[in-house]
Amino acid sequence: MSPESTGQNEHYISVARRRFRTWRGDRPFWAGLFTILGGAPIAYFPYADLHLGNMTLTMSTTAGAGSLIIGVLLITLGLTMWFHHIVRVFAGIAAILLALISIPVANIGGFLIGFLFALVGGALSISWAPGRPENEQAPSDEQPYEERPEAELQGAAAVPQQQGAEFDTAADADGGRHRAG
Repeated sequence: MSPESTGQNEHYISVARRRFRTWRGDRPFWAGLFTILGGAPIAYFPYADLHLGNMTLTMSTTAGAGSLIIGVLLITLGLTMWFHHIVRVFAGIAAILLALISIPVANIGGFLIGFLFALVGGALSISWAPGRPENEQAPSDEQPYEERPEAELQGAAAVPQQQGAEFDTAADADGGRHRAG
């Protein structure tokens, strides 16, 4: 074994952290996290009891079932953003709509905490786009024709390119006049 070999003596926490970073980079992770964090207070506050000494304050409302449904759906949409990132636009729009519905239904959207988190999560989900793989390059006009990959050359050979006026040496030699004149 050489001292330059990597990965053999790494700690399992480093390996798990690297795998989590790779997994997180392939999906709208923060959008899902904000949506889950938005659904939790919306579902929790209507059923919460606050104890102040011997006095108990109950936040139970008539819309408790609606709050629970909205909160559970937001948590489900957050998990959908993580594990089925293909439907991220649908999940983002649904999260924004559920956040807006939670204002009148669920104690002002979980006292605006859940509303804001779900709104930001939905917006992040809609705006997220998967990145390009590192080994895939966009065609570059800076690269000389002779050094381009063969697949790019075959695609370019199908369409003839026009050359601009800067290559017309006859026009420059005569001062721009026509030869016959």
